[in-house]
Amino acid sequence: MIRNVILAAITAALGAALAVGTATAQEVKLKLHHLLPPVSHAHKNMLVPWSEKVKQESGGRIQIDIYPAMQLGGKPPQLIDQVRDGIVDIVWTLPGYTPGRFTKTEVFELPFMHKDIVSTNKALTEFLEKHGDEYEDYKVIAMFVHAGQVIHSAKPIRTADDLKGIKIRTPTRTGGWMIEAMGATPVGAPVPKIPEMLSKRVVDAVLIPYEVTLPLKVDEMVDYHTVLAGNVSRVNTSTFIIAMNKARYESLPADLKKVIDDNSGMALSQWLGEIWEKAEGPGRAKAEASGEIITMPAAEVAKLRARIEQPVIDRWIAEMKAKGVDGQALVDEARALIAKYSM
Repeated sequence: MIRNVILAAITAALGAALAVGTATAQEVKLKLHHLLPPVSHAHKNMLVPWSEKVKQESGGRIQIDIYPAMQLGGKPPQLIDQVRDGIVDIVWTLPGYTPGRFTKTEVFELPFMHKDIVSTNKALTEFLEKHGDEYEDYKVIAMFVHAGQVIHSAKPIRTADDLKGIKIRTPTRTGGWMIEAMGATPVGAPVPKIPEMLSKRVVDAVLIPYEVTLPLKVDEMVDYHTVLAGNVSRVNTSTFIIAMNKARYESLPADLKKVIDDNSGMALSQWLGEIWEKAEGPGRAKAEASGEIITMPAAEVAKLRARIEQPVIDRWIAEMKAKGVDGQALVDEARALIAKYSM
């Protein structure tokens, strides 16, 4: 009788172990947290297709549940710590929401550095392979940029001097430096704050691409949208990151790590560039239908460029020098990489 009880216990334990092993082999559930609503381009055209591709290529073994609009709590600047600390498994956010923390990749946000999304994405990805030490606590799935900042304003911005004295929202510290160099006042805030800031006239203008104006309904709050004449139509861009908790990634079996790796880095650069470029069209059309799109003349762009480009770059180089980093070398390298991928 005792022998039968022992055998039954062993059988039950083995069955439980096999059941756990089978469940683990069949399914890994990951939580992806981000700041924008489900109607946003980033959610429906980037994060959803990406997660579905990962699921398909893993044979259904990786399930990524997406939580938009900060549904899991916290504020947008806390996303990067949520993924580092394992509160969530993956986030999409902006490194610039934590000023002074991820400084090397800020080089791609400096004035007039950005050319087009695909070439900047590829340059940023290659740059990160060499200068990614600030992200060593994360599994970086992708770093990329948007199409560049359009000046969306309550009053028309036709000249460089029209920017003087107004309040402009920016997401990053280098963006703040750029706005100061314009003669304007920077107001830092994450994207979800924009509608409130515009409706209450906390700011007179915001710097964002056309695509994000749609979910925020910016066209209903401002009448003017200014781009720049010439081959560089946007004054600068912002960098984004899709980051995964490093321990969670390392806990995956080798074949599932490969699925994540195959959908990371340079493999994503082209696709991300294409979908973010395509997303500009509807936002631009809505802005044009409800207001005026202004192209700042070349002579005024030259004045603006002289006012902001080198002063902001010099300020960033000085900041990097204080950290023991050769900022000029990083500027030169970033420009060379963008040129390489623009050919």
